[in-house]
Amino acid sequence: MDMEFEKVIRDRQSTRKFKNMKVEQDKLDKILEAGRLAPTAKNIQPQRIFVLQSEDAIKNINEASKCIYGAQTVLLVCCDINEAFSREDHSTYLIDGSIVGTHMMLEATNIGVDNIWIDLFDRDIVKDRFKLEDCIEPVLLLPIGYREDDCPYSIFHDKRKDIEETVSYL
Repeated sequence: MDMEFEKVIRDRQSTRKFKNMKVEQDKLDKILEAGRLAPTAKNIQPQRIFVLQSEDAIKNINEASKCIYGAQTVLLVCCDINEAFSREDHSTYLIDGSIVGTHMMLEATNIGVDNIWIDLFDRDIVKDRFKLEDCIEPVLLLPIGYREDDCPYSIFHDKRKDIEETVSYL
């Protein structure tokens, strides 16, 4: 059951306690497809997404971050820095990876899969444990799954600045 886009962006919450279950393959496929369709600089698509579900993978990602919250499926979003659009002292790999992550996060919410964007993780541990090539840079972790019944919703979710505080017309 798909939501209206405005409902998706208003309702999405960061889940900090997941049920002990993996996401169904058909839902996971939809989430990954949303990442594949995400716009990247010059449509180069430097993203590399690793689906972490095995017992070893979950153990290793839990060693890299204390913010997995029991999720049994974690999307490790990386980018190939050799492929990402770049020039001189600028590369779009972080932006590209963030756009991909956002698309997957919103599609997950759209199809009823809870999630949380994680930037707090040890990239060296990730690169070592998952044997990532030097050119593959971890950008974010996206634990996905289903919220435990006793997982509280954020008290800050509906606290937003007025639009006049964040938007200026010039």
